Amino acid sequence: MNSNENKMLDLRFSVAPMMDWTDRHCRVFHRLMTRRSLLYTEMLTTPAILHGDRKRLLGFDPCEHPVALQLGGSDPRELAAAAKIGEDFGYDEINLNVGCPSDRVKDGRFGACLMAEPALVAACVEAMKRAVGISVTVKCRIGIDDQDPETALDALARGVVNAGADALIVHARKAWLNGLSPKENRDIPPLDYDRVYRLKAAMPNMPVIINGGIASLAEAKAHLGFVDGVMLGRAAYQEPWRLLSADPELFGEAAPHATMKQVFEAMMPYIESELALGTRLHSITRHFVGAFHAVPGARAFRRHLAENGVKPGAGVNVLRDAIALVEDRVALAA
Repeated sequence: MNSNENKMLDLRFSVAPMMDWTDRHCRVFHRLMTRRSLLYTEMLTTPAILHGDRKRLLGFDPCEHPVALQLGGSDPRELAAAAKIGEDFGYDEINLNVGCPSDRVKDGRFGACLMAEPALVAACVEAMKRAVGISVTVKCRIGIDDQDPETALDALARGVVNAGADALIVHARKAWLNGLSPKENRDIPPLDYDRVYRLKAAMPNMPVIINGGIASLAEAKAHLGFVDGVMLGRAAYQEPWRLLSADPELFGEAAPHATMKQVFEAMMPYIESELALGTRLHSITRHFVGAFHAVPGARAFRRHLAENGVKPGAGVNVLRDAIALVEDRVALAA
């Protein structure tokens, strides 16, 4: 049983679950920059967890805590079973994806298409809450396609609150399932942060976290005047140096490491242990592309990893040589 059971997580700042990006290597990297951020897995479908290689799919390093498991599914019984498996693996929170717009998700009847079925989402949350003792949350959009966000978001939010959800994470734009690609859905239609603020004002007792298009910690701090938490997605992944400022700026605590070079030095034992298990260096270093910002040598660092990190048998010396190309200085303020 998870030692964090029934302990409410600090929701002020989190890094979004992102398919193909927030794997366990990425999360270890991010954790070395911020102790306080809540980290999320990539979305995992209930069939994968119920019938797949659970150790490979769900295994994570203890240093990742607090870490949440995001599930994709629409069958209450399957979601309850998958949530229980996640709890037994030690996750601190279970999150239900009601926001992903990809065709694969839509065809499988999970993700953003569930915005059209708020009663089913509520039933899923209720089943998951009965199955586990840790937090159960929902990540959604403000609406889909021709829905009116004023009524669609309220219907979903009130349903999951009544079902016992512990928090609602709202990506502040609609998802267009007909006519837009998943990539286009990241930028179109426009963001509507005020809609999320109104939801929080209408439901003061429900923790509401805002997500979507937030590009800096300065923007995150501004949002915290209206909602309970902020989730950073692409900005945290593509410009990870921003995370070095998360604990000082948002929690009033020192960062685990002052510079990105110190972060990499702290990560070396993890990388060496993974290489010994057969993990390819590139599987880890692919998350480092945006590590250095406005620092002389950053481009040479990226080039060296791109050219050498993918070679068979590449070891930590490739990363050390790449780091040596960069000046040792603190990144610019986020």
